[in-house]
Amino acid sequence: MIDLAVYNKDGEEVDSLKVDESVFGGSVRYPLLKQAIVMYHANKRVGTATTKSRGMVAGSTKKLFRQKGTGNARVGNIRTGKRVGGGVTFAKVVRDFSKRMPKKQRVLAKASAVLDKLLSNKVVVVDELIFEKPRTKDFLSVLDNLNIRSKGSCLVTIGSADTNLYKSARNIPRVAVMTVADLNAGDICRHSRMLFTKEAFLKMINDK
Repeated sequence: MIDLAVYNKDGEEVDSLKVDESVFGGSVRYPLLKQAIVMYHANKRVGTATTKSRGMVAGSTKKLFRQKGTGNARVGNIRTGKRVGGGVTFAKVVRDFSKRMPKKQRVLAKASAVLDKLLSNKVVVVDELIFEKPRTKDFLSVLDNLNIRSKGSCLVTIGSADTNLYKSARNIPRVAVMTVADLNAGDICRHSRMLFTKEAFLKMINDK
């Protein structure tokens, strides 16, 4: 069992949670986690880089001059890749770099990513993150009180979308806000720490 303290926005411990590792699969599945991260990065690639091959470049297909007897090196047409303005020899084409994983594997990979953060003591749970209006200064003070801001990037996980929280955090470098339903192994591993609201953490456990 993992003992997890629950803090308020002032950094004071107000509650605690006991988490069974078996809820997250019992152990970290590193090969599956690597596969999910590779998929995460591959799906971010746009793959729209293109260049023109010799067949796409405007120009005559006629041989510039006869093969022998001119004293010049032999050449083909004006669209060859060896000439200025010609096509690219191995032209880039539009590619789809996306990868897929079965749903069960994605769920297991996400569970392994969260468990790895839990075992590394990189998960902080706060009782609530409610702001009356968007204010970055207020959110920064919460991160400072929880001793998160000085320890690298952070993924803030909430139970449901909150406009005030999104707007309060969007100008803070290396901090991202995400609902528990949108969590994935790639985003979890990309951030050094995770900040859960108690509602989001319990919702994640109960959905398993």
